Amino acid sequence: MNILLINHYAGSSTHGMEYRPYYLAREWVGLGHEVTIVAASFSHLRTMAPVANGRVTEEGIDGIRYLWYRTREYQGNGVGRAMNIFSFVGKLLWDRRRLARSCRPDLVIASSTYPLDILPAYRIARAGSARLVYEVHDLWPLTPVELGQMSPRHPFIMLMQWAENFGYRKADRVVSMLPNAQEHMGRHGMAAEKFAYVPNGVAVAEWTEPAGPLPEPHREAIDRIRQQGRFLLGYAGGHALSNALDTLVEAAKTLECSGVSVVLVGQGAEKERLEKRAGELGLIHTRFLPPVPKKLIPALLARMDACYIGWTRSPLYRFGVCPNKLLDYMMAAKPVIHAIEAANDLVAEAGCGITIPPEDPAALVEAVGKLRGCSPAEREALGQRGKNYVLSHHDYAALARRFLEAAGEKEAAP
Repeated sequence: MNILLINHYAGSSTHGMEYRPYYLAREWVGLGHEVTIVAASFSHLRTMAPVANGRVTEEGIDGIRYLWYRTREYQGNGVGRAMNIFSFVGKLLWDRRRLARSCRPDLVIASSTYPLDILPAYRIARAGSARLVYEVHDLWPLTPVELGQMSPRHPFIMLMQWAENFGYRKADRVVSMLPNAQEHMGRHGMAAEKFAYVPNGVAVAEWTEPAGPLPEPHREAIDRIRQQGRFLLGYAGGHALSNALDTLVEAAKTLECSGVSVVLVGQGAEKERLEKRAGELGLIHTRFLPPVPKKLIPALLARMDACYIGWTRSPLYRFGVCPNKLLDYMMAAKPVIHAIEAANDLVAEAGCGITIPPEDPAALVEAVGKLRGCSPAEREALGQRGKNYVLSHHDYAALARRFLEAAGEKEAAP
């Protein structure tokens, strides 16, 4: 079967986030399918941009055919990003017949965070008589409205709402990463039988293969903490408002006095502000470190005593969450402190840590104290429950087959 996956922000093992399109495509290639990923040449999520020599650049990565459409660079979430979106979608609409001829797809997947890519995906599927899947990461435009406080009457939001509704009506199947999104989608035109839930996952092989040592700054910082005999609470991921890292930084003032060090690894728009706040609080056992390559995440998390993930308090999470970094924490067999109010809670389901209210530094301090009070064997048992849960429910090898079955393909392999 020929699969065409459109994801504006798609990455790879070379380019970095986002990884889901790459991992699914790699599994599909392993099953004998031909997979083409169409993506923009620039994304704020990638750690390394692909080389774009012309309007469209073709590259082969691990058996996957990538088509990089050249798009302008941007910063932040303003006009520049909007122009980048419109440029990418416009080029795909212009090339819809050529893409249908060159890819000869049996299955077309529209998978960008925003819903506009459903328009070229629909046209390509129609031209090639292919099945159409609309894959929903976040609920747009609800996300920029509820998290970004954009007006529902803003022209950009109204356009996105029209595109979201179009996708629910026209797609043959709708695959959601959010377990409780079906009711919302139904209100916007989706027939109930179209819905399928396929969460994020992990590539299990990456956790069994040696990946090399950590970068020197990370080794030095963690070794110093270990030599001091301090408890290490780690965070690895984006530094954005939605990650609620203010809670972690505010809690660190109390935690440092009780023998706990905090290490935050990653990058993002909020990192500079958070570092400044840490300085104002006089934190001396809290370190901000640069991100590490995906392949080194297992080695990084292996050095932590426990891991933190937090969310802002928002009604948006009534539809559920499934963050990659939480799955990484669980796969690393580390106890997790999860600060959230949402429709689902993987930490509670797996029994692999402590769930606390969001945006509550005092609750975080108390949760760290409880984990420190556990014996090493008890913390190990908590972590192992999380790992077992991920292996049972979030292995990309199984999720790739599940996706094809959700798309209406009776056979996961040709």
